[in-house]
Amino acid sequence: MSEATVLAAEARERAGKGVARQTRRAGRIPAVIYGNKEKPVTIALDRLKFDRVLRTPGFFTHLFDIKVGDASYHVLPRDVQFDPVTDIPIHVDFLRVGKEARVTVAIPVEFVNAEKSPGLKRGGMLNIVRHQIEVEASAEEIPEHITVDLSGYDLGDSIHISSVKLPAGVKPTIADRDFTVATIASPSAVKSEAGGEETAEAQE
Repeated sequence: MSEATVLAAEARERAGKGVARQTRRAGRIPAVIYGNKEKPVTIALDRLKFDRVLRTPGFFTHLFDIKVGDASYHVLPRDVQFDPVTDIPIHVDFLRVGKEARVTVAIPVEFVNAEKSPGLKRGGMLNIVRHQIEVEASAEEIPEHITVDLSGYDLGDSIHISSVKLPAGVKPTIADRDFTVATIASPSAVKSEAGGEETAEAQE
């Protein structure tokens, strides 16, 4: 896991729609820090600086130290609301986390060693069922991605969560079944599916 990113913010004395609109007109984004059994803190972020951070891969799995005057808050992003027309962020929620806190996060899946998969070498296609896996992890040890090794998988094989090596202390939130992460589809199955779609389109 990478180090927490420092993010500067200004305190907002009041909440409410009118104040939020005024904050946005000034080029800032209203935000709130909550959790850890402490009083919520309302803040404002510089829109341009925050937008650069927001577009960075792994934003929702990355810890931030938000500096507000002399105070510092160790947080994890939980939600960003966007303007439906401009797609500009208009409000941000941050979860305050302690050093021992465990959190639920969706981690992106990374597939490696495709060249060592017999099925893919024979023309099969990697069918990704889950691009992200929701897990419970220590806030200080959130992995940037979950790696799935494709070595040895042949046509028709399914890759289940039980065969994925998770980092220490990381547990999937779905614990009642061995869910599928990806499959290696055979070329005939891919062609058959494509042919079925063409037939359905012709009948419409």
